[in-house]
Amino acid sequence: MAGHSKWANIQHRKGRQDKLRSKLFSKFSKEITVAAKMGDPDPEKNPRLRLAVKEAKSQSMPKDNIDRAIKKAIGGEGDDYEEIRYEGYGPNGVAIIVETMTDNRNRTASTVRSTFTKNGGNLGETGSVGFMFDRKGQITYGADAGDADTVMEAAIEAGAEDCESSEEGHSILCEDTDLNEVSTALETALGESDSAKLIWQPNISTEMDLEGMTKLMRLIDALEDDDDIQRVTANFEASDEVMEQL
Repeated sequence: MAGHSKWANIQHRKGRQDKLRSKLFSKFSKEITVAAKMGDPDPEKNPRLRLAVKEAKSQSMPKDNIDRAIKKAIGGEGDDYEEIRYEGYGPNGVAIIVETMTDNRNRTASTVRSTFTKNGGNLGETGSVGFMFDRKGQITYGADAGDADTVMEAAIEAGAEDCESSEEGHSILCEDTDLNEVSTALETALGESDSAKLIWQPNISTEMDLEGMTKLMRLIDALEDDDDIQRVTANFEASDEVMEQL
């Protein structure tokens, strides 16, 4: 789940993250298998696979699970997966992008539509909310990577567009097509990043109060519980006080 606040990418409440960990591993495995199937099974020769493995490691996915997912691709599994993006609206008109990877388009479409409907949202046509987001690459570092000026300088030198720093750490943005190049350059300057991935960055946001955020989180949680859904992004903006009460 991603949205916008003072910290560029709000993470779920810890309890929710723990609950989702096994599902996260399943989603990462699927992404790794598909990435390995589409290119070289060696992460060093396959940028998409390299980033998928990095993201899995950032969530403490065991190496055995990662190796098993790559071997599935080598063994011919993962042929039937199709990547489909859905767009819709949540409570208070929040724009939502749902990224899926499925072997049954009809099943996934039906599930996504019914989940939106049951949780106060509406599934729209492709492109209905996409214009409210920009496709970007995001590289994150912990606060110990350096002070804001040091990280900003390294980000600019690496070809990034922006860097947002806070007490929690640093979030660096770049063009989506430059993610592998920028993340590699940053590793030389700052060391291993916490994560490097493609995101949908809201260019228009909707301010949410506690009631609205509670309803929105219910919808996002329901979507993320589905095995076919890889990522959910919403263009909400909420204060730290609201987020702390969820």
